[in-house]
Amino acid sequence: MSYHQFKPHNDLVNYIDAFWIVEGVEQQTIKTNILPDGCVDLIFNLGDDCKTDEGILTMQSGKLYLVGTMTTAKESILHPDNRLVGVRFKPAAFLSFYNFTSLNEVTDQIIEFEQSLAPDLRKVRQSPISYLNSFFLNRQIRPKHNLFDIIKAIEMANGQVTIDYVAKQNHTTQRQLERNFQRYIGISPKEFANIVRFRSALSKIKHRRQEESLLSIAFDCGYYDHAHLANEIKRYTGSTPSLI
Repeated sequence: MSYHQFKPHNDLVNYIDAFWIVEGVEQQTIKTNILPDGCVDLIFNLGDDCKTDEGILTMQSGKLYLVGTMTTAKESILHPDNRLVGVRFKPAAFLSFYNFTSLNEVTDQIIEFEQSLAPDLRKVRQSPISYLNSFFLNRQIRPKHNLFDIIKAIEMANGQVTIDYVAKQNHTTQRQLERNFQRYIGISPKEFANIVRFRSALSKIKHRRQEESLLSIAFDCGYYDHAHLANEIKRYTGSTPSLI
């Protein structure tokens, strides 16, 4: 599998995390796990039909798909003639470009995107990164929320922060915060914080020193014990920490 990631235009960096391109490798079929990250993606299928969601869903050639915020891992199967181009939006940023009722309607789902709202597939094929930069620069609308500072605070704390504290620090209520997270991200603020904490723990596990135990990582990341950490890793990846 060939994977390349590209930074967006400077005026888009607060809204788009990255553009990415995935291509199959000759004579290889590759299974890959996509993990929750709090983001929403648009995916253009520029190659053959591609199976995802553990083979349940087929992303058809020449179509565009919206991937809602994930709370569990999804398995994708890449064949040699698969080619996907994606736009990964930062948490709460998708609705800065599109008028969508509420993202909790597509949480953990992959749906075909409305063609009338989609970038020109022909131009995506010809020059994906420069065209997508231009397209979204021209589409950008003013955010209708104040979630970006709240998201940053949760990320800076690696998810180890109470929602009550975050709400008070940002002069809002937990109820209003819940509504805004469900609409603009698709999940609750607590779920988002749990995903941020999980990804912090996952990074520490992958880069841990030989003498560093999983128990110490669990405590460092705010989990009660090793079992609590293992359960959260299993919940979001489908694997135990020892298999990562």
